[in-house]
Amino acid sequence: MNLTPSPFAPDRFPQLPVVSGVRASTGSRGFYARSGHSRDDVFLFAFDDGTSCAGVFTQSGTASADVDWCRQALAAGGGTARALVANSGNSNAFTGTFGAQKNAATVTAMTKSLGVPEHACFLAATGVIGEPLADPNYVGEIIPALADTLAAPDWEACARAFMTTDTFPKGAGQSIDLAGVPVAFAGIAKGSGMIAPNMATMLAYIFTDAAITPALLDALIRDITGRTFNSVTVDGDTSTSDTFMVFATGKSGMTPITSDDDPRLAVFAEALETVAMRLALQLVEDGEGASKIITIGVTGASTDASAKRVACAVANSPLVKTALAASDANWGRIVMAVGKAMEPIDKDAMTIHFGDHLVAEGGARALGYNESTASAICAKDRLSIAIDLAVGTGMSRVVTCDLTHAYIDINGAYRT
Repeated sequence: MNLTPSPFAPDRFPQLPVVSGVRASTGSRGFYARSGHSRDDVFLFAFDDGTSCAGVFTQSGTASADVDWCRQALAAGGGTARALVANSGNSNAFTGTFGAQKNAATVTAMTKSLGVPEHACFLAATGVIGEPLADPNYVGEIIPALADTLAAPDWEACARAFMTTDTFPKGAGQSIDLAGVPVAFAGIAKGSGMIAPNMATMLAYIFTDAAITPALLDALIRDITGRTFNSVTVDGDTSTSDTFMVFATGKSGMTPITSDDDPRLAVFAEALETVAMRLALQLVEDGEGASKIITIGVTGASTDASAKRVACAVANSPLVKTALAASDANWGRIVMAVGKAMEPIDKDAMTIHFGDHLVAEGGARALGYNESTASAICAKDRLSIAIDLAVGTGMSRVVTCDLTHAYIDINGAYRT
């Protein structure tokens, strides 16, 4: 599938820092050969002994076999990691016993090639759902060759290897000073459609050489996900494969963070959330067919959770998204989407702003509403919509994109 690059694609992949204790390699297993494309479609990461990890995964009732494996491995290993393999081109979801056999063969190849325990091996797959691999060892077969070429990660190559309908590779990172010790963070993600994370198709990994216990890392990742990956949406569809994991090698030389009253924890958490948010926003910026990025801010809700539900109702509304694609300031569709969320509101006190322009108040169109002003705001490639429900102090922010005909074109041709 030849895809037009997103208008929000960066000029180049970012320069990510070196993360001590991490090696990687990429290769081609031929998942895209039948469509005439020659590209890397598998990556392998290896981590030094002592690496902590944590992850959150799709809540879909049809989660992939790889998601099931990762959950089991996290529990069995207590949050320790030595290796990660991901492939694009086949999601290994809804493949029954074939999916489990593929995972068993892949993990066996990882343990033999790297000399690591099964519970320290993690897997991911993304692509078409419901297509079992004829050979369970299809992915496992390339692992020995990948293990032989492990080196300091080429972050861009890794980010490209698990792209599906993505039009650009996604990466983010930063380096911080943690009580006098330099600590690096590098993250990669993939996702363009089927994005409405519930923990988007999204896979995201952040690697750091900080030292932190698995329990603290687990608590952090669950908190951070709500404000980052779970606050973006492209099309309202939750994937069978959604995965966000963090691997902390501890090789920076710092004394490990072992308590939640350690003052370094807040600094670490802020850096981790910053990288996660940058990756999450890139998912929307590469939304299938996107021409506009829209931030939906909801305040005055009864609770933060209520605000989130309203924001998502607006962000996922096809009527809202298609109107904005046409630069149509149809604020009535915002009113509709707020109402369908069935959350507490005071409709006579509720306000709606497009940018800084008040469009609705007092249960009706604002007296100062100007169609030309509102339309000019909606014509921008980045815009914000603010909704105050006037019933409490709850708030939330969700970032989405518009819905253009290109979305239909891409998904209509996905398997052809």
